[in-house]
Amino acid sequence: MMQKTFSIEELAKLTDSTIVGDPQHPITGVEDLEGATSTEVSFLANPRYVSQMRTSKAGAIFIHPEVDRPTSGNFLLNIDPSSAFQKAIDAFFPENSTCSGFTGIHETAVIHKEALIGKGVNIGPYAVIDRGVKVGDGTSIGPHTYIGAETSIGEGCTLHAHVTIRERCQIGNRVIFQPGAVIGSCGFGYATDKYGKHKALRQVGVVIIEDDVEVGANTTIDRARFKITRICRGTKIDNLVQIGHQVCVGEDNLIVSQTGIAGSSKTGKNVILAGQVGIIGHITIGDHVVLAARTAASKSVTTPGVYSGVPATPIHEYNKHMVRLRNVPKLEERLAKLEKAISSPDCDSPQAN
Repeated sequence: MMQKTFSIEELAKLTDSTIVGDPQHPITGVEDLEGATSTEVSFLANPRYVSQMRTSKAGAIFIHPEVDRPTSGNFLLNIDPSSAFQKAIDAFFPENSTCSGFTGIHETAVIHKEALIGKGVNIGPYAVIDRGVKVGDGTSIGPHTYIGAETSIGEGCTLHAHVTIRERCQIGNRVIFQPGAVIGSCGFGYATDKYGKHKALRQVGVVIIEDDVEVGANTTIDRARFKITRICRGTKIDNLVQIGHQVCVGEDNLIVSQTGIAGSSKTGKNVILAGQVGIIGHITIGDHVVLAARTAASKSVTTPGVYSGVPATPIHEYNKHMVRLRNVPKLEERLAKLEKAISSPDCDSPQAN
């Protein structure tokens, strides 16, 4: 791929930023503040990196207009430096199809005669499209991906390599699946008999994923036992997340790596589940609830706010508990000294009245 070069003036126009410095200075790439060279652009969004900004060798830096900056150097002033920097990244690295150099339908793809493929669809090597599948216009399906029978996929979706979407799932528009995502696998449900033997319960429901959802690499979303597992519009799911059968994830959620949501639980709008959060089955997490990393929700949490700990506790209460726990060794030491003082023969005995 030929290296691109933009002048600072061109980057300013692309990002709607104001220039301080040399408009014609050439920029050939992007980098963080510490590693940037004189031909690379960087950004400052977090105040903790102000010292790196002052010593950075970057050819230009996106920065908020109100941040105190050096008198020398090139700067691109923007009220949202991170978003502006992302636009610069997009300019240097235009989005390619999931099939890379492959366009159209590769000769090794296996497509059932009853599948309906829209206009401008890319299907990569060794992909398998089963009976009755519908694929919307402009969707890209990566190598070794499998789409199960009677599944529908909307327009403008991107399925990277090795994605599996099983039968009868419904995928909206502009949905992104990172490599290895598995949609519609059987939910974890068993009946145990009186002898302790486990028999699988058939999982005949479906998964519905609405518009503008992103699903991370090796994330799994199970089909419902007989109804619907639903991921609502705009939700973004990280890698290595497990979502159980008949879960309903609300709109615009953020679900971070290694989180697990057990069957039949629900989340509201704008919920954030940080890394390694656990949610048991059949409970509700309300709108605008944030569960901090490694929080476990064992009952419904419906009041907006930030929660932490096991079980999930409002974070100000959790922090108080942690302070008390850290003081336990000191309290034990004081108690031991008091017990020793009380039991000492030199301690005056109380006089009878």
